[in-house]
Amino acid sequence: MNRANRVPTSKELIYRHIAEQGFASKAELLDRFRIPSSTLTRTLEEMTADRLIQASGLGPSSGGRRPIVYETNPAFGYFFGLEISRSHASLGFFDVRMNPMSFTRWRMDEAMTPDKLIAHAEKTIKAILFDHKIEPSQVKGFGIGAVGPLDREQGVVLRPLHFAAPGWQDVPICRMAEEATGFNSHLENGANAALMGERWALRRSNPQHMLYVHAGIGLRSAMMSNGRIVHGSIDLEGAVGQMIIQADGTRLHEGGNFGALEAYASIQALEKQAQAQAKLGRGGWAEQLRLAPEQIRYEDLLQALRQGHPAALELFDGAAVYLGIGLANMINMFHPETVILGGSLIYSDERFYKTAIETARQNVYYYPMYQPIFTKGELREDAVATGAALMMWRSMEI
Repeated sequence: MNRANRVPTSKELIYRHIAEQGFASKAELLDRFRIPSSTLTRTLEEMTADRLIQASGLGPSSGGRRPIVYETNPAFGYFFGLEISRSHASLGFFDVRMNPMSFTRWRMDEAMTPDKLIAHAEKTIKAILFDHKIEPSQVKGFGIGAVGPLDREQGVVLRPLHFAAPGWQDVPICRMAEEATGFNSHLENGANAALMGERWALRRSNPQHMLYVHAGIGLRSAMMSNGRIVHGSIDLEGAVGQMIIQADGTRLHEGGNFGALEAYASIQALEKQAQAQAKLGRGGWAEQLRLAPEQIRYEDLLQALRQGHPAALELFDGAAVYLGIGLANMINMFHPETVILGGSLIYSDERFYKTAIETARQNVYYYPMYQPIFTKGELREDAVATGAALMMWRSMEI
């Protein structure tokens, strides 16, 4: 049975509530779930005996005896979360309270094929467990958040674009991870995983309708409605980059739409524009970078931006404006409470971020009556790995 589609048990609901709130008393749980006191007492005793939860002391008194306060047992189990992006991979290790115990990052270079990635992850996992003196049997799951397109049900990375290493087509990544580690594994696209992680970090404020947009080598997005990730009929997370924002515009690559957002607001777009300017002798790129046009890369543009090079400022400002227009289009369709922006372009410079969100605000319908909250999130670079591990936490047997 697909656990995501079944009705959770009262034990699961109680456990999730305690976990999300941090702690809870019996009185709070009775008020929340409206179940008989004797049933709740029996359930709490069973959960304590199973080491799912533990008494953490006494809460404040409302006139009688101080109530026992319960919290989750952090040693009940552990989770790994793996991010696979075009530029890097990261591996997070978490206890059952989703406290990060370790984070490791490495480059996805020309040598990082799927086999090499899994071998590197396996070696890193063994070292982490050894350092923390944790047995593999205590690990409850290994979540993976990856660049799409994906087949989530089969755990397969299909045909993502722009990986430096060969072999990233039709990769049964979950099967490979399970065979290497012995841990149960599930796959989710990276944008969705990032949004799950950020929603967990913001759980105290309980946002229900959220939009996540990642601007880096490409563009990715995720949406949450009523606290749940919105999944389409197929998992094509990069499709937001094909939103047409200029009908007679250029396209980034063969097969892409003409005038698509990714052709104006992505790392590849910036590189392509700077290279074209340099070939025509414009922008002062030859004097600034002392590189052949085809050698210009994002890192060079970023350095020029931080040095205040006029052509770099113009490139990044233009990309930020286009991204803001794309954001406004998505916001006008979905009306989220919170918009989280991530990715290398967002973190490139504060001016880029501010220009993008100000452009979005100016083009949001019903503004200022309706004003979504814009943020870079709480977890940022750790969001995908955290969300991937959280996915396994939510599917944990209780």
